[in-house]
Parts: sequence; structure tokens; C-alpha cells
Amino acid sequence: MKIVAINASPRRKWNTATLVGEAAEGAKSEGAEVVTFNLYDLGVYSGCVSCFGCKIGNNKGKCVHKDGLSKVLDEIRTADGLIMGSPNYLGDVTAAFRALYERLVFQYITYSNDPWSYNERHIPVLMIMTSNISEERYPEVGYDVVLEKYKQTLSAHIGPTDIMISGDTLQVNDYSKYDWGYFDPEKKKIRHETEFPAERKKVFELGAEMVRRLSK
Repeated sequence: MKIVAINASPRRKWNTATLVGEAAEGAKSEGAEVVTFNLYDLGVYSGCVSCFGCKIGNNKGKCVHKDGLSKVLDEIRTADGLIMGSPNYLGDVTAAFRALYERLVFQYITYSNDPWSYNERHIPVLMIMTSNISEERYPEVGYDVVLEKYKQTLSAHIGPTDIMISGDTLQVNDYSKYDWGYFDPEKKKIRHETEFPAERKKVFELGAEMVRRLSK
């Protein structure tokens, strides 16, 4: 069994990467092979270029644009499950996540009623989002709506999707370097020390449960 795990944060050892890594370890604990990508290590790539090559002949359902994302899409195509994580940037995912999302989903859209999707092999998806604000404030600022749209689209075209949120995250180790009066550094650090470990355990279990469900 193969699970693909993707960190769509430019930071390779911080909150998002940590949670993606924990989910991957959970999958491994149940015997899965995990292929991991840091999107910001892949060199040059883009979102969908609207070439429509994925709608023609033998390439229906397969993105034909060749760049740094091609190997990621190839691995997902043969995966049994998908883990993706992104920090919240300006109320949405990172540009890297969005580029992959466009290429991943659009290749399967047929613009036809029958079939409505070229993807005949749906796989479970775990989408992780980290953010400065707490999860409780998501409805207040509309982040819940943003995530629900991703969930619906991924569920429709890739497979049943679960969402994991880690809010009110610690951004840096030393807040004194920055003129960030909006935050309370001490509270951020306390939360990171007391609550973030529990989120790591939770997402580990989500990764393990993905594999357990697939094994049934």
C-alpha cells in the first residue's frame, strides 16, 4: 500500500511539515509505504496552463504538462491514499498547494455528463491546514467556507476527504525580533508546548486510520 504525503509549506521543519510528517508516520506504523514531497524543493512548476491535453485521446485524465509537479502527479495516480498540508496564506492555501490542486483536479474534469470525471480510482485524502488564528475563529473570517470548498472538490474528484486544522500556531521561536504587537508570544509558546503535541498525536492517528480503513 502506498501513501503520498505532501508538504506545501516553504518551511520544511515547522508546523505544517511536522503534521504532515506525523500523519506519514502514522501511515507507516500500519505498514504503508510513504512517498513524501516538499513542494518548494521541486524546482520550477506552475498551476494548470489550460492546454487541455488532459482531454484528448490516450491522455484523457492525465496532465501532460511536464515540470516539477509531474512526478508528484504520477505518484498520486498510483497511490492508495493522499496526505496534503498547507499553512493558511492570506485566507487560503499556499501558491504551491494551489498549483498542485489545479493540476490534480482539472485533469479529471470531463466537461461531459457521462462520464463526468475521468478518475475511476478514488482514494482517501487528508488535508491539513495550519494558521495563525484559532480554529474557533474560522467561521468569523470565512476560512471554514474556504476549507469546505476544497473538501467538496477533492471528495468529488480525488476521493473522500477529511480536514485537520491546527490553529493559533507558533510562527517563530523568537518574537522579539519582530514588531508584531498583535500576538502574545508567551501564549503562543505555551500553546505550542501543551496543545501542539496533542495535535501531532491526533494527525498520527489520522494517518494510521487511513491505512487501516484501506486494509479492511
